[in-house]
Amino acid sequence: MLWQQTYDPLGSAWLSTLVAAVPVVVLLGLIASGKIKAHVAALIALAVAIAIATVIVGMPVQTALAATGLGAAYGAMPISWIVLNTIFLYQLTKEHGSFDKMKDSIGALSGDKRIQLVLIAFALGAFALGAFFEGTSGFGTPVAITGALLIGLGFSPLQASGLSLIANTAPVAFGAMGTPILALSGVTGFDPLLLSKMVGRQLPIFSVIVPFWLIAAYDGRRGLKETWPTLLVAGFSFAIPQFLMSNYHGPTLVDVVAGAMCILCVALFVRFTHKNLRPETQDPRPETRESAIRPWMPWIILCVVVFICGLPTVKAWLNGIYAPRFPMPGLDMIVERVPPVVALPSAEGAVFTFNILSASGTAIFVSAIIGGFMMGYKPKQLVQVYGRTLLITWRSLLTIIAMLALGYLTRYSGLDAILGLAFAQTGWLFPLFGTLLGWLGVALTGSDTASNVLFGSLQKITAQQLGLSPVLMAAANSSGGVMGKMIDAQSIVVASTATKWYGEEGKILRFVFFHSIALAILVGVVVMLQAYVPPFTLMVPK
Repeated sequence: MLWQQTYDPLGSAWLSTLVAAVPVVVLLGLIASGKIKAHVAALIALAVAIAIATVIVGMPVQTALAATGLGAAYGAMPISWIVLNTIFLYQLTKEHGSFDKMKDSIGALSGDKRIQLVLIAFALGAFALGAFFEGTSGFGTPVAITGALLIGLGFSPLQASGLSLIANTAPVAFGAMGTPILALSGVTGFDPLLLSKMVGRQLPIFSVIVPFWLIAAYDGRRGLKETWPTLLVAGFSFAIPQFLMSNYHGPTLVDVVAGAMCILCVALFVRFTHKNLRPETQDPRPETRESAIRPWMPWIILCVVVFICGLPTVKAWLNGIYAPRFPMPGLDMIVERVPPVVALPSAEGAVFTFNILSASGTAIFVSAIIGGFMMGYKPKQLVQVYGRTLLITWRSLLTIIAMLALGYLTRYSGLDAILGLAFAQTGWLFPLFGTLLGWLGVALTGSDTASNVLFGSLQKITAQQLGLSPVLMAAANSSGGVMGKMIDAQSIVVASTATKWYGEEGKILRFVFFHSIALAILVGVVVMLQAYVPPFTLMVPK
């Protein structure tokens, strides 16, 4: 029996909108308070959403629980599966000591602090972001790594914290092997490659800008004047692979490949131009080529395996072996969206595909096992490290699962449509406001993934109401959101902790806030151009 969504359950548009916003407000408010853990906040918001969907909107209880279950399943596979195995690989390299050697080899490339800043905060931060954990529940791994390393190289706590946060922007949307894009795909129904293409036609612009912005914040005009060739190399060597990988391969390896290429190109450029303009630190003794490459091998293996498994022909072959599809009882073709959200009434499909063989998380797991054996781990030790990884990540995994459950319930109950109809009232300025909505979501939740889950469907619906490209606005949520990463509470706390600058979070926030809002507005301007102004409109994939 069909259940039709209703977009004004209380008979008052403003009151219905207010009630529809309650789950999001509860979630963001609890997280922003700093007193409630992210996984607890997500579970509370989910409970509130179930109550509103069933009691006020009138969604059948069985249908609401089925939507919650489908979202939770998608949160577990593929998203949590990716996060768990990327952290597993990180733990293997960390406990082995190879990751520290990899970082040291980067810091040894130049004695100029500004070059070190670009290599570590921008390039290595992006590489870490792609390879490890985008921060769905506030781990802030890239900021922790880069902040601690910059402190070790003589940067002040404020510089190390603030500059790491500024650099941790352009790569965020493709972090954790494309987790934010995969989550956005889940709640909007768009193909991940289509969203990857759109984001990949927005963020490379800022990948070129951010190195310049970073050095301007650190050393002003003098720094820009003395290092601009290196900054150009850094920006374009990251932006070009970012565009190519996102448009022709998909979201999974974008940051890993772009970060690695940036490190390689900047390292070669610095070595051959040999311009240590301000040798504030002494270069250590050079390593042999073999010892320099060895720490990078687990990540090289990761790139190769994930790249191969991400090829369409390989994915199709693996799915042909085993990828069962499970229509969700009580939900599949049960919920019907109606005008004005859609042109004609249409039933929503709800099928879960258990594509364990072709999942990116499985490729990462295989890479981690190969890398573990290469580093000398025995099978028992690998099991022990995996157990420790589960202990480290279980709260984060629970947060992801609860967030996706909330996002799916919001979508199937029509709460997102109610909010979307309200946002449609912003008219032609919606591309700017929609981008800033993504910025606000990340600033409050600490995660581009969480912001995409909360607002992705809303962006799609509002764009459809206004005659804009829904793909453009869904991507704008993610692209705008990355600029909110530097001011979210979790990242700032991680930065202050990593730099041993406890209790000074307010100073860090004041340092980065202008940079965050200014860059977010610039993203909004780019989205406005892509929405209305030729030839920028040609950048939107069809």
